Amino acid sequence: MPNETLAKHLFHWEAHPMKWAMRLRVVLYIAQALEYCTSKGRSLYHDLNAYRILFDDEGNPKLSCFGLMKNSRDGKSYSTNLAFTPPEYLRTGRVTPESVIYSFGTLLLDLLSGKHIPPSHALDLIKDRNFQMLTDSCLEGQFSNDDRTELVRLASRCLQYESRERPDPKSLVTALIPLQKETEIPSHVLMGLPQGGDVVPLSALGEACLRKDLTAIHEILDKLGYKDDEGAATELSFQMWTNQMQETLNSKKKGDLAFRNKDFQVAIECYTQFIEVGTMVSPTMYARRSLSHLMSDMPEEALDDAVQAQIISPIWHIASYLQASALFALGRENEAQIALKEGSILEDKRKAA
Repeated sequence: MPNETLAKHLFHWEAHPMKWAMRLRVVLYIAQALEYCTSKGRSLYHDLNAYRILFDDEGNPKLSCFGLMKNSRDGKSYSTNLAFTPPEYLRTGRVTPESVIYSFGTLLLDLLSGKHIPPSHALDLIKDRNFQMLTDSCLEGQFSNDDRTELVRLASRCLQYESRERPDPKSLVTALIPLQKETEIPSHVLMGLPQGGDVVPLSALGEACLRKDLTAIHEILDKLGYKDDEGAATELSFQMWTNQMQETLNSKKKGDLAFRNKDFQVAIECYTQFIEVGTMVSPTMYARRSLSHLMSDMPEEALDDAVQAQIISPIWHIASYLQASALFALGRENEAQIALKEGSILEDKRKAA
């Protein structure tokens, strides 16, 4: 999805905050997505939050498939922040359909407040009818008190301690439809996003990705070095003084030498040794291992590494470019073009900063 996550637009906005009408549209679309999944026998979703909601080329919100679960023990544990974890999960370790509704309630709070408020604190504010403290000050003048009260009421129902007292997805959709505002305005307009289809000029790295010229990409990455790793150089310098890290640092040095000499299999092995120790996260190292995987005809592994690089550094254009290269290698042309466009936009923003 080319227009980033809800968390980005809600918590880390740059130009303007998300409008009330768009926030209402987000919760309706996600409620509809949950209703659809339930109708297909997939009512379980792991840790629903603002990072799992993405925006497509038109600015419409989409529920990421990464959270879908096959059964109550599928996937990893719930959110590590216990304040936002459904109470029944803390008791049983199981995710239920009602647990998903609880997480939807926390999402309603996020959209209402523009912050990540712990449910227990929010419920205290609701009990005291202190709705002002729950409301994003950036939304002033955009909603009626009745609409806000209804959204608060719905969030309160979703966050009930007893899971059987929470609404189901169909009830959520029914409650949210009457609240929708400015329905005739396209999502990308409400979001202040440029309409898709604009031609973005490509840099040398972007052109290399489009041409699938892995040799040119290697040359650019090798010259770039590690200067895009925020704080990495300082951490490595400190670690070089500790004996226990010397062997791990040697793995990195051997990997860098192998990468420079185009011995990509050795580079993969050495970078893997360093990464598995887990003492430092390095987007550049994941990027180098991603390209090494591509050079070794391992596009799935290359894509995984490029995604990991972007998780560590979300606005790093090179991570998007490498995703594009891996997607091209996998024959996923449409997704590759989107990743390529995203990389170019991020690179332009970087140059303008």
